[in-house]
Amino acid sequence: MTENPHVSGSYWLQTAPGPQRPALADDLTVDVAVIGAGVAGLSTAWELARAGRQVAVLEADRVAAGVTGHTTAKLTALHTLIYDKLRRTRGPEGARLYARSQTEAIERAAEIADELGVDCDWERRSAFTYSRDPDRVQELLAEAKAAHEAGLPASFVTETGLPFPVAGAVKVTGQAQFHPRKFLLALAEDLVARGAHVYEHTTVVGLDEGRPCRLTTDAGATVTARHVVVATHYPVFDRSLLFTRLSPRRELVVAGTMAADRDPEGMYITPDEGTRSVRTAPSGGAGERLLVVTGEHFTPGTGNTRARFQHLADWAAEHFAGVTLTHAWATQDNDPTDTVPLVGPMHPGAHHTYVATGFGGWGLSGGMMAGRLLTSLITGEGSAWSELYDPRRLRSTVREAPSFLKTQAEVARHFVGDRLRPSPPVESLPPGEGAVVRTDGGRLAVYRDEGGHLHALSARCTHLGCLVAFNAAERAWECPCHGSRFDTDGKVVEGPAVRPLEQREI
Repeated sequence: MTENPHVSGSYWLQTAPGPQRPALADDLTVDVAVIGAGVAGLSTAWELARAGRQVAVLEADRVAAGVTGHTTAKLTALHTLIYDKLRRTRGPEGARLYARSQTEAIERAAEIADELGVDCDWERRSAFTYSRDPDRVQELLAEAKAAHEAGLPASFVTETGLPFPVAGAVKVTGQAQFHPRKFLLALAEDLVARGAHVYEHTTVVGLDEGRPCRLTTDAGATVTARHVVVATHYPVFDRSLLFTRLSPRRELVVAGTMAADRDPEGMYITPDEGTRSVRTAPSGGAGERLLVVTGEHFTPGTGNTRARFQHLADWAAEHFAGVTLTHAWATQDNDPTDTVPLVGPMHPGAHHTYVATGFGGWGLSGGMMAGRLLTSLITGEGSAWSELYDPRRLRSTVREAPSFLKTQAEVARHFVGDRLRPSPPVESLPPGEGAVVRTDGGRLAVYRDEGGHLHALSARCTHLGCLVAFNAAERAWECPCHGSRFDTDGKVVEGPAVRPLEQREI
């Protein structure tokens, strides 16, 4: 049994801290306001600034410190098992457009890294979707054929660089991996050099879709803009009820050093075993590589996260002998009910508001794609794949009905069932633990700190009112309905919520 690694935080954030940027204090007028400074937001802002637009980026936390700062940092158009499904649901042309848009996004990132001279550990690697289960070989064969027909350099193989045998794998050559935060910090720096505004610790709490649009921040400042892009991963403004078509998924990551001669020299993922994703990166040590392993996906606010970290650490140690785990963190993604991300006009009546969401775990290539797509829509140039990603699409409604109904049933189960769950007595809470307890004033989210003091909050998520649950490994309150996360003082860690949990007395 491997010692459970301490949840130390993202390797990418620790090795590229970046400069502090100011919060917005005064009113501002720009051509385009972009909410969110992850890969989708920064890519959109950079492309627009390059096209001559005056842009402001408004980030509630730090630049590239949210989902993008906790990614596994693969840039690939091979998104587990998607092309055979796209061929069936969107037709051969839809699959080709998806492959082309994602491939062009990878090459765009390469161009930008070269143009800006960014030292971001850029490496070309093949990507693999594998399975150790012989019963899934036909599925892999179909995926390899569909991906090849969609235009990717894809093939079916039975040999990989992994230190264990596989039943088969889809291989796509010419993909990439990099240090995402180094890349995006350089993008933000170039944005500022081009005259754009980049603000941190600026939470947008209001949106008026007038002509022009107006945004209101938590500090009371107003941003006036002709166009607004909501690139907050999960939309903080959802005028078309996109939350009914998204399901949040949390995954854990462990990383550590190992001998360079054990490098599997590729980017790997399997849908088996609760997902396992493997890649390596330069570690800075002679004769060493950094191993990054992701998996154990679950709905936020459910289950034992400490046990899941343990399972993942054990798996890494079992399959990669000699690895010394040094980092552990978690990431979060939103899966769209019909597989394809939602990028484009925010709702059917939108004229100047846009959204980018639902990247399903592939936000780096998806975010780069979104930057170019949204820029083409705002500048009026148009894009060959705008219809494919359009959030207003209806053609796939019937096909996505089972996933849609499953998602909504899960939300309803939490909304009702969590209120019926028995609560533990407050006195039983040990230090470092939290629980939702019933009191005369309703349900409270109560945390006992290491000093034994109790911290009480309203247990109702400020997004749509579901009850939060405690994640002991990360010491955070999480909403299982739509993925909002809060620290033990109630501050928003991750949206779609924009307001903190209310303080309570106990």
